[in-house]
Amino acid sequence: MEVAALKLLLLDPGDEGTQRCRVGPATFSALGARVGAPLRISLPTGWCLWTAWARHELADGYLQVDLTCRTAGVAAGDLKGLTLNVGQLKLLAYRQLKKATVKLVLKSSALKNSTPRAVLQETIRELLRNVYVSLHYVVTVAPNLENPVVYIEILSIDPLMDEAGLITPQTSIKIKEVVTFEWHRHLSEDTAKTSIAGLDDVRKSLKEMVYLPFCFPKTFKKLGLSVPNGVLLIGPPGVGIAKEVGAYLFCISGPDLYGSRPGESEENLRRAFEKCRAMSYEGPTILFIDEVDSLCPKRGSSNTAPEDRIVAQLLTLLDGVGSEGKMVVIAATNRPDALDPALRRPGRFDREVIIGTPTLTQRRSILQLLTSSMPISADVDLVKLAEMTTGYVGADLTALCREAAMQAVFHSSLDSTEMVVNIADFQEAFKKIQPSSFRSAIGLTECKPVTWEQIGGLEDVKLKLKQSIEWPMKFPQAFARMGLSHPKGILLYGPSGCAKTTLVKAVATSCHCSFLSVSGADLFSPYVGDSERILSQVFHQARANTPAIIFLDEIDSILGSRSRCRTGHGVSERVLSVLLNELDGIGLKVTERRGSKLQLEGQCQEQRDEERELEFQETLNKDFMVVAATNRPDMLDDALLRPGRLDNVIYIPPPDLKGRLSILKICTEKIPLDTDVSLEDVAVLTDLFSGADIENLCKEAALLALQENGLEATAVKHEHFVKSLRTVKPSLNIKDLEFYEKFYNEELAS
Repeated sequence: MEVAALKLLLLDPGDEGTQRCRVGPATFSALGARVGAPLRISLPTGWCLWTAWARHELADGYLQVDLTCRTAGVAAGDLKGLTLNVGQLKLLAYRQLKKATVKLVLKSSALKNSTPRAVLQETIRELLRNVYVSLHYVVTVAPNLENPVVYIEILSIDPLMDEAGLITPQTSIKIKEVVTFEWHRHLSEDTAKTSIAGLDDVRKSLKEMVYLPFCFPKTFKKLGLSVPNGVLLIGPPGVGIAKEVGAYLFCISGPDLYGSRPGESEENLRRAFEKCRAMSYEGPTILFIDEVDSLCPKRGSSNTAPEDRIVAQLLTLLDGVGSEGKMVVIAATNRPDALDPALRRPGRFDREVIIGTPTLTQRRSILQLLTSSMPISADVDLVKLAEMTTGYVGADLTALCREAAMQAVFHSSLDSTEMVVNIADFQEAFKKIQPSSFRSAIGLTECKPVTWEQIGGLEDVKLKLKQSIEWPMKFPQAFARMGLSHPKGILLYGPSGCAKTTLVKAVATSCHCSFLSVSGADLFSPYVGDSERILSQVFHQARANTPAIIFLDEIDSILGSRSRCRTGHGVSERVLSVLLNELDGIGLKVTERRGSKLQLEGQCQEQRDEERELEFQETLNKDFMVVAATNRPDMLDDALLRPGRLDNVIYIPPPDLKGRLSILKICTEKIPLDTDVSLEDVAVLTDLFSGADIENLCKEAALLALQENGLEATAVKHEHFVKSLRTVKPSLNIKDLEFYEKFYNEELAS
């Protein structure tokens, strides 16, 4: 009789803990098995080792099994409603074992400490008598109040075989390790490494501090090194190293420890450390404290007595961590300056690991991970997307990919099998998803995209800006080869309305870098010292989101010249002093340093060309750039205009005849012109007109056409431009232009 399938049924109560598998006569015949013979059954989550027994009612097509001996991945819930075939059952040969080494899992740490090893040895010998086992299988012990053992894991057997081994009263059983059930359950959870893209440098730092001391304690002892007590993660929390170490991870949050009664918070903290210390006797243990700044703020204020006691308690507990050598404390915060300084010293939090805004390479890795399961069109270049997402954190990139996928859904039917996410979907998503790191930024962080083609004339100025800003970002290998770096700052000066601000927007658009535009209104505050703090914060935000451009428009209204100040104590002078220090790098904090050492091209031959290009681009562009604009360059301090600060001083001249014609063509692209309109003649008539004046002239001409011909007007005639010239006057004059020319010549001479 052929058995097509075997349906799993509930086990009879009398068969629990007996390692029996009850099948019908047809299955016995198909396997060629005898009663009590060992069987191995292949399941979706692993294997089980059973002995063949007949069903009481001799019914075929059913299977009743006991999970006494199995691999670690098999659970009772996996068998519910499962149907097997005879091909998944295999009859095994077996031999009696001479020796076996096991690991015991006990119910609790109290039983582990109170049960003598001799009692455990005798208990294991009794539990494993006449049991079939195999290497790395787990033997489950039936629940018993008198029995402290929960699991028995087979670590080694002699003789070694792929089939089954029978443990007899003559088998020598050695207990190699004894752990508690809680420890075993923690390490038996899914140990597959979570895909965390873009955190390789953080993982490396944590591995040095946690993995190496735990896994190679003898080497550290030989070198005379002690195990670190703690690690402080600055930035978003994430401890992916615990699984790699095989350590017990116990997570607590700062606010969760607070209690309503005096002393309750300290008691909760002590209890958490005691639990981790108890676990550290069994193996490596990590205590992770999230939001530690809420638990341990700076001491000294008159109304922070409860917090001061918690800080003192944590300091005492940290000082006693390193005695056993198997426990380490990892804390996370995004406000390191708010922590009490006593925590941030060696012996407590030995190392501070910074998790900042993802760099270019990290963003590319995150995007690769996020789009790995998405149907991406061939026109989507992840490297270009990474360049366009400066300042985006992992959550922002996730939202960006989700929004791009939603755009693809909107453009196609929901049941379409050929749905593809293309670059146009990502461009639409950029309009809705902005970097969260700039949500509390000072000044403007967005600018309307401007292309170089939208700016008429000024070809020499465009080339200088491209050489100063765009070339270092787009051709980093050439700059590294020649030992060059991009300038710290650029000053654009010239008469008003000649596209100084528009040029900066075009640079930011073409480079896809972070953009912060700061004006005097954003900086100045009625409180003493507040303006200087705000400017320092602007530079801090720029460093966290490099490459970045800080745009100081109308810088003469923000900063003053110290030689023109009588007292020397004005706000402008103090802000100038802060700006000079920030440009020199004096204001750079340890927590703001990002990037790795620069490698020359010959040292990176083993990397792919794309990887090498990204590394150069990331290393060279890990700094910000200051671009300032003014129409009063004589009002600026001389110390600001020296090399190393505002390196390049670029004059933005008024448009010449060719430039005015180019601006007229750009301004009249969307204006319907009559055939009699000669833009060349209009360009000749607009001498001393700035770019803004020419744009205003075109608008006035179009408005005049509507006034004369009513709302039915269809074109602008040449006479409308001539009439508009009578009312629209140039904003430039000969005297101002002579001043700029004189300043320009002095700069050339110096």
